[in-house]
Amino acid sequence: MDAEITYLKLKNLVLQEFPDIVVSASVIRGPLNTAKSLRIFFVDDSFLEVWLGEQKYSYHWQRTDGRIFRHDNAPHKKHERIKTFPKHFHEGSEGTVKESNLDDKPEIALREFLNFIRSHI
Repeated sequence: MDAEITYLKLKNLVLQEFPDIVVSASVIRGPLNTAKSLRIFFVDDSFLEVWLGEQKYSYHWQRTDGRIFRHDNAPHKKHERIKTFPKHFHEGSEGTVKESNLDDKPEIALREFLNFIRSHI
């Protein structure tokens, strides 16, 4: 499935299933107008950036107070000790890293993370 279709499908999921916390969702475009990520804005002015690559992903929630919560699978050597490596979760900051049990399927993973966000807004 190409990026355009994937991000549009995820955008519809977000808008339909999480209207209580989501203000808007937009596909972010890069060079040549290609879909690069999905950005979701929440009622508390925070946002989630979803980036899905061939083998890598990042679900990055940025709070207005500067805290970040991010599930990603970038294989940083410093996180090799984590049982779910290369999958890991930044909890509140870049330096606080824990296991990530986020599902590998984007639709399920996004729902899981949005439920986490919902519980913290």
